Amino acid sequence: MYIGIDLGTSSVKTVVIDESQQVVATSSASLKVTRPQDRWSEQKPADWIAAVEKTFTELASANAKALSAIRGIGLSGHMHGATLLDSADNVLRSCILWNDTRSHEEAATLDTEHSRNLCGNILFPGFTAPKLAWVEKNEPEVFTKVAKVLLPKDYIRLWLTGEHVSEMSDAAGTGWLDVARRDWSEELLSACNLDKSNMPSLVEGSEVSGVLRSEIAARYGMSANVVVAGGAGDNAASACGMGVVAPGSAFVSLGTSGVLFASNESYRPNASSAVHTFCHAIPDTWHQMAVMLAATDSLTWLSGVTGKSAADLTSKLEGHNYKPTDVLYLPYLGGERTPHNDADARGVFVGLSHSSDVDELTNAVLQGVCFAFRDGLNALAASGTVLDSAFAIGGGSRSDHWVSMMATVLNIPLHRTIDGDFGASLGAARLGLAAVEKCDPLTICSTPPIDSTIEPLSGFNAQLDHHYERYKATYTALKPLFADRLG
Repeated sequence: MYIGIDLGTSSVKTVVIDESQQVVATSSASLKVTRPQDRWSEQKPADWIAAVEKTFTELASANAKALSAIRGIGLSGHMHGATLLDSADNVLRSCILWNDTRSHEEAATLDTEHSRNLCGNILFPGFTAPKLAWVEKNEPEVFTKVAKVLLPKDYIRLWLTGEHVSEMSDAAGTGWLDVARRDWSEELLSACNLDKSNMPSLVEGSEVSGVLRSEIAARYGMSANVVVAGGAGDNAASACGMGVVAPGSAFVSLGTSGVLFASNESYRPNASSAVHTFCHAIPDTWHQMAVMLAATDSLTWLSGVTGKSAADLTSKLEGHNYKPTDVLYLPYLGGERTPHNDADARGVFVGLSHSSDVDELTNAVLQGVCFAFRDGLNALAASGTVLDSAFAIGGGSRSDHWVSMMATVLNIPLHRTIDGDFGASLGAARLGLAAVEKCDPLTICSTPPIDSTIEPLSGFNAQLDHHYERYKATYTALKPLFADRLG
């Protein structure tokens, strides 16, 4: 038996699989995000541990026999978060999360041609390095005490094993990793007045990072010597769960954020396109991602404004073929990454009229998110990655209407799998299995059976192209106003 723990922004999900990779049991626990100020997004690391403990307790209560047979654990988690520890491993402040953009000025200072050559990426405000520069500038009393900087899932690893360890896919999102060499860069660290002693050691995602502490094993009825694998950042873990590990394979993730993920056999950076080029969780493999910050989060926002659930908002659209709407929506509620790298950008509706109703606004939000993914698809193409098809995953992929719209806007077929858990928690568990068995993770991270393939609708190309050009022109026209909104 193997456990996969996925630390998400809104919840922790823990899954147990058997040797044939069948899901035996799952448990989840919710989490909250605090936003003390504009641009800020934080969580307390203690809440992550409490959530993992809750899932372990539930699993031990209902599946004691399965937990007693656990041999390996894999970890997945939201990336880029700055978890700051002192020399005694005490947490110094709340973790600054991936969607926190307060460090946009520090990011602009750190982002140079030389840094891009080393880490293969623009240093976005959401990355970890600018967060530490912000802490040094604004909370110097905290910065002087920093002994270790851990990524969120690696703080859970510290609780599980007592070890300070990370792995390549998550470390690649800090802005401190030499992504080609798969090692920390002293030059990039020194730019933030840090060095390798402040960093965890590194392993590959399918390698052993430590052994479960005896007191935790005893508490939840697990045996001694349970291996904890390196694991992966959430998107790389999702790729392992979906079997998106071979070159050219890809997925579209409609989660809180939106990700267009493609696996690559070699390191192919193109930072100017605002595409992320990271190490994959699989050794000697890399991946590219186009990332938008508010995918289903845009629908959640509209839900809050209208007082209707997301399901209610989309229910009237289900069963109807997608038709492009003249109303445009820019989904930049908290800035945007690919392709703009613009922390100041904000959400906008354009083309509202007296007849605009909730259904039209909903359709505009869904279409705007699809247009943001089309931006990402074009950015990947500029980086040399052309996709023929992709899997559709994430909560938004349960909407037939939205997936049909996405396939049409991207003009590629989208595959959905049979019912089952093929997400980040399964990917983490698969990496735990690989670490225990010391086998090739490519043989373990297989593609699940396809349930359906959604083809692009025909007859809309000219209309879509027109609206997409309007969408891009709207951002270009409003960009100066976004930058000036704070005076």
